[in-house]
Amino acid sequence: MTHLFSRRGLLGTGLGVGLAAGVGTPARAEPAASGTPIAILDTTVIDGTGAPPQRRMTVVVDGGRIAAVGPARETRVPSAAAVIDGRRRFVIPGLVDMHVHSSGDEAIDPPLYVVNGVTTVREMSGHPALHDLRRRVDAGMLPGPRSVIASPVLDGSPSLLAGRGVPYLDVADAGEARAAVKRAAVDGADFVKVYTRLSAESYAAIADETRRVGLDFAGHCPDDVPVTVASDVGQRSFEHLFTVWCSTSADEDSIRRALRAIRIEPGDADGWFRAIHPLELRAARTFDDRRAAHVFHRLARNDSHLTPTLTMHRVVDLPASVDTDDERLRYVPAEVRAAWEAGLAGLAGLAGPAGLGRGGRTAQDAELFGHRQRFVRAAAAAEVPLLAGTDTGSAYCFPGFSLHDELELLVRAGLSPMRVLLAATRDPMQYLGLGSGTVRPGGLADLVVLDADPLRDIRNTRRVHAVITRGTLIDAARRDAMLAEVEQAARSSSAVIHSCPCG
Repeated sequence: MTHLFSRRGLLGTGLGVGLAAGVGTPARAEPAASGTPIAILDTTVIDGTGAPPQRRMTVVVDGGRIAAVGPARETRVPSAAAVIDGRRRFVIPGLVDMHVHSSGDEAIDPPLYVVNGVTTVREMSGHPALHDLRRRVDAGMLPGPRSVIASPVLDGSPSLLAGRGVPYLDVADAGEARAAVKRAAVDGADFVKVYTRLSAESYAAIADETRRVGLDFAGHCPDDVPVTVASDVGQRSFEHLFTVWCSTSADEDSIRRALRAIRIEPGDADGWFRAIHPLELRAARTFDDRRAAHVFHRLARNDSHLTPTLTMHRVVDLPASVDTDDERLRYVPAEVRAAWEAGLAGLAGLAGPAGLGRGGRTAQDAELFGHRQRFVRAAAAAEVPLLAGTDTGSAYCFPGFSLHDELELLVRAGLSPMRVLLAATRDPMQYLGLGSGTVRPGGLADLVVLDADPLRDIRNTRRVHAVITRGTLIDAARRDAMLAEVEQAARSSSAVIHSCPCG
């Protein structure tokens, strides 16, 4: 499996390949005029609170904030406002992708997020270049989402990330773990990212030290730490479903022994995947309702969030389902497309005895992905807080576009469209401390105007008519122009590819 090292010096972590460093001119969102108010007239507002849609409403944006939300006949519209016809359209809060590994290519990733209505992202592997890119986006120098940036990944020793071109620190003991957290705080990380091979001792030290320095921590549930223990000591979110469900298994004790017995060489992510696959299947097949109720209660009580990243899991579990002629590949550089294709073929060797056949789904592969969906449905029913995230940077996970895939997969798993929208708007924004994530007066002016109702069909979140990000309007014509610019940048870009597991 592969990932990218951009020629501009930014590293990513993902299952597959990130996008390359482009040489084209970055796309720019052009507001009608600096500080121009924006009005969406006579529209239906799905405000992100969970309340029913409000029809015949007008939304006014001014100065980067929502100035008014009210009945169309009663709401004053500034005379100089740029106007969007909201009739037969729907307004939702800006979308949030809570698990990305951006390539750092300013000509590709940032514009692709915002034209898809993704106005905020959580970067799950820290690098100084990400902070520089954020400063430029925040200053209005180029279009892009708000971003919250992790530390370099903290993993055990030996690490799955060794030699793979990923910003990480391997920590062999509690002392090194504490030092790594202190370094993350000094370097300006917004939170600490924990990873798969951390020992229980190192993990406990990270949990304690993050409290001391005032940082949250989030990431993988380490092989050596039950999810209930991790929740109790303060891990705020759990990414992916690899070992999260071990604690819901009637066979947990033997699965834990097998997890502890896994030995890998530095950087041997493929070996880890081969070892973990049959254990995942065993955990899924021995799912126990009573154990699950206990686990979910603990997570909900502790406000521990789950980011399932079903988009990434579908590629790993069901590679034959991937469309290698996906039209969105036009926004991916040729070198990266070739590496994704090779990585997809390579998945056949990762699952060991279960097999991930390139030519078609095996029964076990389909069974495993079905269990993932049922697990997410059960967690949601038990009120475990969920966050929508994609693992963008992984193979066939496209910046911006793939969040819509994730929303569809969550609905297919059994969640309502409203619950899924909340997991991609209000809940992540409140988790990040960036505001209410709702369409309310005084809120951030991050909005998406859709041509169809997402509550009727969640796939309608793809039907983006316009985006307002930080009070700047990207209308339909500008969206088309930005997409054309990204396509040109992808055609003229270059990349150096590195191997990397999922992040």
